[in-house]
Amino acid sequence: MRLDERRTEAVRAPNLEAALRSGPFSSALRAAIAARRLPLHRVRHHLARRGVHIGVTSLSYWQQGARRPQRPESMRAVRALEEILELPAESLIRLLGPTPEAAVRERRAGRSYGALTEASGAVERLLAELGCPPDGGLHTVGHHERVRIGAQRQLLGKDSQQIVRAHRDGVDRYMAVHHGDPGCTPADVAVCAMENCRAGRVRWDEGTGVLVAELLFDARLRAGDTHLFHYGFEDGTAGSASEYVRGFGFSGGQYALQVRFSDDALPVRCHRFAQRSAAAPRDGRRDLALSGTHRSVHVVEPQVRAGLVGIGWDWE
Repeated sequence: MRLDERRTEAVRAPNLEAALRSGPFSSALRAAIAARRLPLHRVRHHLARRGVHIGVTSLSYWQQGARRPQRPESMRAVRALEEILELPAESLIRLLGPTPEAAVRERRAGRSYGALTEASGAVERLLAELGCPPDGGLHTVGHHERVRIGAQRQLLGKDSQQIVRAHRDGVDRYMAVHHGDPGCTPADVAVCAMENCRAGRVRWDEGTGVLVAELLFDARLRAGDTHLFHYGFEDGTAGSASEYVRGFGFSGGQYALQVRFSDDALPVRCHRFAQRSAAAPRDGRRDLALSGTHRSVHVVEPQVRAGLVGIGWDWE
């Protein structure tokens, strides 16, 4: 290293340390990028390799202070930048600080860990009230779920075509679970038994928006028998929805999730995500292209694992 380079390094390190300590975010980012001698197109390349897609223009605006990362995807980029630029964890994120707008977006982005945990407890309690074990003696072979989002951005309803296989004799019912969005009135949610099943008892929990419906088969299944049936829920009782999540207590067969939007309310972007549990971080994020014909997006999981799979979207 030449003398002038050593002098430059001696200046950069204190500047970076001071910027990370006191901010603002733009100065810290600019100092970190300069210290690592990475041109912005290389920074963008490193982000893309981590599945985060941020343009060079946005990066330039961030380090100039012309714009500020706010969207969930942008916050993921900032965390990735901390790794790429070899910075301490949270060193850039903390400089952004909480903002009212960010807090609103976070609430809209999905259910909190606490809400998911409460919902899980509600499902177990409602199943116990109906005298049904968690797996009900059935394994899912295939499940195609279609979710409809209305013109007011609300969850209008969903329907499922499901194939199950009995793993013990005498099974004659399936317990279907619906988890409404915040503000949902489960007492007003309608259960629709459309093919090869009949609606039985229904229980719900007002606080979490969880509803459990008993779907009765016409015959008792023997171990190894399969059954195909079609059912759904009509909701529309909550406010704006920004994601749909399906939880799996057990590993199983194929799962396909399709979310269809009204022509009068189309999201600006959609993505797929997964979680190993409600407490685990989300991973496997992948952008989804909205179909021009059917105004829908979908994901297919060839073989689901215990955990959560979902589709999220941004309205603006």
